[in-house]
Amino acid sequence: MVTTTARTAPDPTSVAGHVARGRGARAATPRSAHGRLGPAHRDPVEVLGAQDAARVPDLVPIRYGRMAVSPFAFYRGAAALMAHDLATTPVSGLRAQLCGDAHLANFGFFGSPERRLVFDINDFDETLPGPWEWDVKRLATSFEVAGRDAGFPDRDRRRILRAVLREYQRAMRGFAEMPTLQVWYAHAEVEAARRRYVGDLVPKRRRRLDRGLAKARTRDNLGALRRFAAADPDGGVRLVADPPIVVPVRDLFPDAAARTNVEQALHDLLRGYRASLPPERRALYDQYRHVDMARKVVGVGSVGTRTYMILMLGRDANDPLFLQAKEAGPSVLEPVLGASEPANHGERVVVGQRLMQATGDILLGWQRVSGIDGQERDFYVRQLRDWKGSVEVEEMAPAGMQVYAQICGWTLARAHARTGDRIAIAAYLGSAQTFAEAVADFAQAYADRNERDHAALVAAIAAGRVRAEQGV
Repeated sequence: MVTTTARTAPDPTSVAGHVARGRGARAATPRSAHGRLGPAHRDPVEVLGAQDAARVPDLVPIRYGRMAVSPFAFYRGAAALMAHDLATTPVSGLRAQLCGDAHLANFGFFGSPERRLVFDINDFDETLPGPWEWDVKRLATSFEVAGRDAGFPDRDRRRILRAVLREYQRAMRGFAEMPTLQVWYAHAEVEAARRRYVGDLVPKRRRRLDRGLAKARTRDNLGALRRFAAADPDGGVRLVADPPIVVPVRDLFPDAAARTNVEQALHDLLRGYRASLPPERRALYDQYRHVDMARKVVGVGSVGTRTYMILMLGRDANDPLFLQAKEAGPSVLEPVLGASEPANHGERVVVGQRLMQATGDILLGWQRVSGIDGQERDFYVRQLRDWKGSVEVEEMAPAGMQVYAQICGWTLARAHARTGDRIAIAAYLGSAQTFAEAVADFAQAYADRNERDHAALVAAIAAGRVRAEQGV
């Protein structure tokens, strides 16, 4: 008589259980399915216009002027469009904390608390838990769009796409093998990354990279003081107007009563922000005093949000601290993924950043305030400049963009591995090229759509449907 033993399913909390979960997800959503892009079913100008109501009206034309410059500039400002489109794409069912806007220009350099130059994701305005594939697709597509803008041949662009996707896949498999704490300690120090990746660059490109890294280290509070401030007639220091990009609050609200209300609201913001800091950071913050504030236009997609530059001084005029208070509205992912669990969107951004970044700004905090314009608004606060720097995408050759793609792929995988089921995601990806080739196909198809959407915006501007201010 032959007896059989029933196969027992692995413990779902064990490594084998996580692997089974990842491989099982392939049955529901084959890796090849990620190459599909569904129909658009939306007017790109209407989707973008829906964001305008919550923004500063006189800044919205600057946003459209910047987005109209090129398909890549448009892509940077069109996270809401892609969120709409990603909602119709296949997902594995595995989730992680998402950046929500993981395009290549939202990665860069900054200083760690240990005063080392590190590389990481640096924008979390749209962060929310969701399908990890969405970040990967937005990142890959950004390389395809940027490569087209640069005039790279098809073969080079495909090589770049494979680089970012295969590095994400390779890195996730590596993180799946690591102990949990080791994953959380992992970070990309710039010098180590340089040694690992720049061997593929010609000497001229290496020298340019080194100059960029040296420049990043000069982007500190003293550098910001020289750029944005000057001595005032009373012997103090004040921010200098450079409208419409930098407008001091004293100029923005010439009416004394209105200015007093806004200044009080901003002081309330700082008071509440201080309370969001850990006690030891409050002790640091308390060693500075507020001096001046100005509205500052930033980015592409962020143009029109209420963003303020705050000058503070420590022991004297040569001890500045520049903070940035940036309005945080709902993530563009919320209409498809549901409302954020932190009701305060400033807190949502801060929590997402702390979850995804390996090392972060020691003065990161948040607050909700009313009085700036009579509306209750959420803000997060961070240092304006802390060795912040980015790669000049427009100056990249194909080999340089391929190296950069690998670094970004590793960094995104590390960010997802911190909060997602890294073992299941790695098992889902496997070692084959199926997922990478599928997402590369998706990126090429979405870049075509992005070009059509960009053309629609340019046509809307030409027809007077959309007002744009160019060259600002």
